[in-house]
Amino acid sequence: MAIVIAISFIFSALIIRLFIIQIINGSSLQAKATDQWTRDLKIIAQRGKVVDRTGSALAVSYTTYNVYVRSREVQNTSVVANILSSELSLSFEKIYTKIKNNNASEVLIKMQVEGEVVEKIYNHNLKGVYFAETANRYYPYGNLLSQVLGFISIDNVGQSGIEAYYDNYLKGVDGFSYVQSDLQGKEIGGSLRYYYPSQSGEDLLLTIDSKMQIILESSLEKIMVEQKSKSATGIILDVVSGGILALSSKPSFDLNEIPRDDLSLLFEQSKVKAITDIYEPGSTFKILTVAAALEEGLTSENDRFYCPGYRIVDGIKIKCWRTIGHGSQTLIEAFANSCNCCFMDLALRLGVDKFYEYAARFGLGQKTGVDMSGEASGILMNKSQVKNVDLARMGFGHAIALTPMQLVSAVSSIVNGGYYNSPHLIDLNNNENINKKFLHKEGVISQITTQMVNKLLEFAENKTGKWTFVEGYNVGGKTGTAQKYKEGGGIDQGKYISSFIGTYPADNPRYIVFVMVDEPSAGAYYGSIVAAPYGKEIFSGMFDYLAEKKQSEQVMIEYVEMPDLQGKSLSESIILLKSQDFEYEIDGEGEYVLKQLPPAGTTLQKGDTVLLIT
Repeated sequence: MAIVIAISFIFSALIIRLFIIQIINGSSLQAKATDQWTRDLKIIAQRGKVVDRTGSALAVSYTTYNVYVRSREVQNTSVVANILSSELSLSFEKIYTKIKNNNASEVLIKMQVEGEVVEKIYNHNLKGVYFAETANRYYPYGNLLSQVLGFISIDNVGQSGIEAYYDNYLKGVDGFSYVQSDLQGKEIGGSLRYYYPSQSGEDLLLTIDSKMQIILESSLEKIMVEQKSKSATGIILDVVSGGILALSSKPSFDLNEIPRDDLSLLFEQSKVKAITDIYEPGSTFKILTVAAALEEGLTSENDRFYCPGYRIVDGIKIKCWRTIGHGSQTLIEAFANSCNCCFMDLALRLGVDKFYEYAARFGLGQKTGVDMSGEASGILMNKSQVKNVDLARMGFGHAIALTPMQLVSAVSSIVNGGYYNSPHLIDLNNNENINKKFLHKEGVISQITTQMVNKLLEFAENKTGKWTFVEGYNVGGKTGTAQKYKEGGGIDQGKYISSFIGTYPADNPRYIVFVMVDEPSAGAYYGSIVAAPYGKEIFSGMFDYLAEKKQSEQVMIEYVEMPDLQGKSLSESIILLKSQDFEYEIDGEGEYVLKQLPPAGTTLQKGDTVLLIT
């Protein structure tokens, strides 16, 4: 009786188990069984091209192949391993072991093999050797525009830059083929075959001009060598549209030789520092302060300012960069002299509320909306906590932090008649399928204020009247110098950021050029000496490329030898420099010149800037 009960129990258990297998898990097991006798081969979509505004290719895709071996189909392992070893430049022993000791239906031998090599292998007519088509990426210019373009993963997915930001448009839709095979992985003759073709990705046309990009990057590379800087960043912007014509940071890397073995280096060199890194702009910010004050009617062209070399605000002494003072000067002269006292006065006239109102108009404290990932918003103090001493410092570009792109976008809205356009890399007029909108804001400032600021910028860059910044061309501009701060706070002694921002043509700008030099260590650090000469070089290259006609053919270019000023009194040195039409910057508060840059005997163009260290 016990035996019968036991048998009945076992039989019942089997019935229940069969029910679970057939009814409950039936579809799951069927899928697993089907997977054993079917093969699904992905067909990688061709990634869209990226081209510059002239149609020049910046990123293209090409076909490579992954080489597989189905061990069960191989007739002679040694022969197959020997041929693959020779054609693929791989170890015979490794290939032989892979084929012989692998029970999988397929074993990967090598990825991304060129078509010519695959054709050679194919001609050997080897049983069990198969090829899977895959897409690869090639960047014709190598390290040009590397941070902006970015790169893709081995799986054809954008990982940085434009490749990542517009990945959904570029990547396309993968296809696949679906066939039935036997237990050995061989295709069953006459079985159903499904083929779903891939859909290529969208091509992207950028606002970038590769020729301007080459001009910009060439100058940035010179900065790295000549100024021995930690990094160098540059931007060329179309003032009318907000389109980015060139954008780069150095050091960079070759997109065809990505340093994936050093992830920290790759991360650092992949950053588009113009949008990810913030800094104290220094005197370049004075463009924003004077624009706000002019718009509010708080100053005018003939307004006068007295600079004794400092201001006392909230009981705190804030020095002008020229500690001996500029004396009495008009607004135009104060802007050209970059007098801190003048801009402290203007900021205090504006007051906290108005200053912050214009900061918002100019896009500060918020992202520009540029079509790249990782953009920083900058740093503005909480308005309720701002004291007069803070406001005074903000007036000349301290106690505030921006990205270079924020500064360039703000200046663009000031010099173009009051139109704020989000800076952008994609040309929406020629990429109709891109669902993207950029901010366009009118009435940031009036046309009258624009005209006055443009006049100030032109005079500041050509203030001697005889010597123009770029021979024959009306270029406006402003330089900036700011000390760096430690991560925990406090000034990082001896570390500076030098910058230059220029406009062309000065009276009605179409282009802005920005150059930033991070931690120059070749001796000088003032923006007028470290950054402005490279801005001049970039503009000159642009004018040649654009075949720009000179506004004036009556430009005097005269070269003179730098006099020996070391040991001379500061006053005597200044008189001597002025007599030869040199501009000058003073570092220190001494009465005698201890060092000069460039050194005595250097050939300079009249109108160049000399640094006197006292």
